Amino acid sequence: MLEFFFKPKSICLVGASTNPEKLGFKILKNIIDGKYNGRIFPVNPNADTILNLKCYKNVSEIPDFVDLALIVIPSDYVCDIAEECGKKGVKGLIVISAGFKETGQEGQKKEEKLKEIIKKYNMRLIGPNCLGIIDTKNRLNASFASDMPPEGKISFITQSGALGTAILDWAIKENIGFSKFISFGNKADVNEIDLIEELGNDPDTNVILLYLEGISDGRKFIDIGKKVSFKKPIIVIKAGKTEKGIKAAISHTGSLSGSDIAFDSAIKQSGIIRAKTVEELFDYSLIFSYQPILKGKNIGIITNAGGPSVMAVDTIEEIGLKLAKFSPQTIEKLKSFLPSASNVYNPVDVLGDAKADRYEKAIECVISDQNVDGIMVILTPQIITQIEETAESIVRKSKQYDKPVVTCFMGGKRVEQGIKILKENKIPNYFSPERGIFSLKAMFDYRKSIEEKSKGKIIKFKVEFEKVRRKIEYFRQQKIDIIGDIEGREILSFYGINVINSFLAKSQQDCEEFLKENQGVYVMKLVSPDIIHKTEAGGIKLNIKEPKEGKKAFTEIIDSAKKYKPNANIIGVQIQPMIKEGIEVIIGVSKDVQFGHLIMFGLGGIYVELLKDVSFRIIPITDIDADYMINEIKTSKILKGFRNIPEMDINSIKDTLLRISQLVSDFPEIEEMDINPLIVKEKGCIAVDVRLRFEF
Repeated sequence: MLEFFFKPKSICLVGASTNPEKLGFKILKNIIDGKYNGRIFPVNPNADTILNLKCYKNVSEIPDFVDLALIVIPSDYVCDIAEECGKKGVKGLIVISAGFKETGQEGQKKEEKLKEIIKKYNMRLIGPNCLGIIDTKNRLNASFASDMPPEGKISFITQSGALGTAILDWAIKENIGFSKFISFGNKADVNEIDLIEELGNDPDTNVILLYLEGISDGRKFIDIGKKVSFKKPIIVIKAGKTEKGIKAAISHTGSLSGSDIAFDSAIKQSGIIRAKTVEELFDYSLIFSYQPILKGKNIGIITNAGGPSVMAVDTIEEIGLKLAKFSPQTIEKLKSFLPSASNVYNPVDVLGDAKADRYEKAIECVISDQNVDGIMVILTPQIITQIEETAESIVRKSKQYDKPVVTCFMGGKRVEQGIKILKENKIPNYFSPERGIFSLKAMFDYRKSIEEKSKGKIIKFKVEFEKVRRKIEYFRQQKIDIIGDIEGREILSFYGINVINSFLAKSQQDCEEFLKENQGVYVMKLVSPDIIHKTEAGGIKLNIKEPKEGKKAFTEIIDSAKKYKPNANIIGVQIQPMIKEGIEVIIGVSKDVQFGHLIMFGLGGIYVELLKDVSFRIIPITDIDADYMINEIKTSKILKGFRNIPEMDINSIKDTLLRISQLVSDFPEIEEMDINPLIVKEKGCIAVDVRLRFEF
């Protein structure tokens, strides 16, 4: 519980100043001006009073208990003050002072010492290097933000103080209500996970906004995020999307995964909503804070202009919502009062001469239709348009139905008063139709995600665990950290995954003898732990039937491999039945530093890195996660049957994904894996080429 940060009965400010230009003065003034109703103790050894409050030489001199201490002094002295606060029995510290790990090695040492003191006295710390906190409900402005936003139900957690001040300024300008604002800076103690959990139980918070630059504990972030998002929406914007510091990977999966992909996978599994831009963060926060959750994907549009409604319709179709199909009764009602030139089939065009009463009747018809889940009202300022009156009509109708209503009053000065009416009555207005539709889609995705997360199950299969354990233990003892196709397929087979049979040829004679005894069409593949991409190395030969062809192919593969990588360890050549029917897909595993193992699915074969049509999730995955992974890739339509391509056995892919998830959960020392290709047929699938790397 972090309640003492937001509802302290007493506060001391260490570094309070008599100089109006100093942070120590501004923060104290913010606390007073915010009408905080607890006791305030300024601490400054060189002042008797500040802003009519008695000043104390040090924390220990304060005659009463102190719940919360704000520290705004040079970083060199912070640890001494923290020690003093610990002895005093202070519960929480907010260290606004900078000069810690963000400044380098010396700052890092100070921060480590500060953490030791916090632990020693069982205190909690927000910061250092932060803006502070605001709680509008409890009238606490313990920050150096210029103003306190209006009271509302949005809470904002930010790792960046500068972005925090910008968002507060936006909230005040737009009259957007906030519940809590928390800048947590270097998060030496209290981090985003602690705060999400706290706000998840906060009755004054309906929507949680997050700005993050990094995650403290990926697994815990997923678990707490999932728990809280079931109760209220969490919307996050994260900086740092580039793939920095990714080590050389032995697999396609490793080369395609990155920290941002892992983060994106984590929030999908948690039900958290991701905003790509600050603009989207604002847009989503409004609709989630003000409107009921969209229950379906069918959207109705009412407009007085054709162009903007076409933009809205295009966006609806592109992002997976639907233009609602009105009931015959709704269409007849619309026809009864709209001009003959109006469109009544969605979008409803009330025409440029529409006044407020025509808008209101049209809104009533559309929003009351059981086929409509939410509506957008578009208004452009024509000469005859009653802007304020139309806004009031929208407000009236919105209050009568449990469906989300968004508006797009397009323009500037002329629509300003209408937009003000909408904002005051919690109707989100968007500058463009697209932004409003994207916000409705975010709401739809959230509801769908939460519903499906509650149904998802982690499936446990009966497997040969001990056989895999003994195999991996052998590799550990022999210090073998990379295994190729032969051993890899054996491990998969122990977990019930169908694998292709093969013969390892170590000489031309081996090839000749095998092909004499086994008729059929075969593929020959290089076996070398040092060569990842066999095709590039000339390590694959197709359509081998005759013994002579096999001998020749063996020589060409070995010679080509030696030329490609002279020092490579070449074990031999595999001979496998050539599978002509089916579609090649890939399933892989890689390990992220923050979130743990990711599982990947996509189009397989040689095109995976070129097309990058892949999906990721964090292991372990549920059956619902597996469904999403398969359906997310653009080429999934091919698997479901396309033109002369028959429908493939998608359930067999799902089964394989879930078995791989269980395998890696059981043996987390598996750092990377590729099954490429996994050939999916009309019935069943078969793992053809496998590669694993262990982390011992």
